[in-house]
Amino acid sequence: MTLPEISPILLELVNSDGETIGTEEKLAAHQAPGKLHRAFSVFLFDGEGRMLLQQRALTKYHSPGVWSNTCCGHPYPGEAPEAAAARRTREELGLTEITLVPAGTVTYNHPDEISGLVEQEYNHLFAGTVAQACAPDPEEVHDTRFVTQDELKALQAEKAFSAWFPTVMDAALPGIRKVAPSGGW
Repeated sequence: MTLPEISPILLELVNSDGETIGTEEKLAAHQAPGKLHRAFSVFLFDGEGRMLLQQRALTKYHSPGVWSNTCCGHPYPGEAPEAAAARRTREELGLTEITLVPAGTVTYNHPDEISGLVEQEYNHLFAGTVAQACAPDPEEVHDTRFVTQDELKALQAEKAFSAWFPTVMDAALPGIRKVAPSGGW
């Protein structure tokens, strides 16, 4: 039996202004010291203003089992960040009935001490609402949870979170406050 050939996943490399300067294979872009590449982060809220978190699948090669924002990932080269955010939210969580609004951008460089990989990203942030139940893909997501601000603080005190979560959360707060004013964020 012949195994199918798997195409490498390419990321869009960018300069500090977010302008595309090339492409790189996903794992290679995350090897130390890392290469600045385009990414996105999504923060979804229910009607009560609670944030939807996901616990990354335990089998992921990067940051397995840690809690993080609703969804994050990388656009394909040439794919609009908002389209990529909607696509990955559907693929990872089965969510199709969402609204997304831009919530800014943030650039960071976060090495992961456990894996040795580096998140050096120009990250497009999105906030939005969801009114349907999740249907997570177990290859991507181990667990999900809607949390209030106080529940988030308690969870952060007892569980591991992604290295990028505090940075993207802080940067997205102005947009989050617009879409979830009842949450007290």
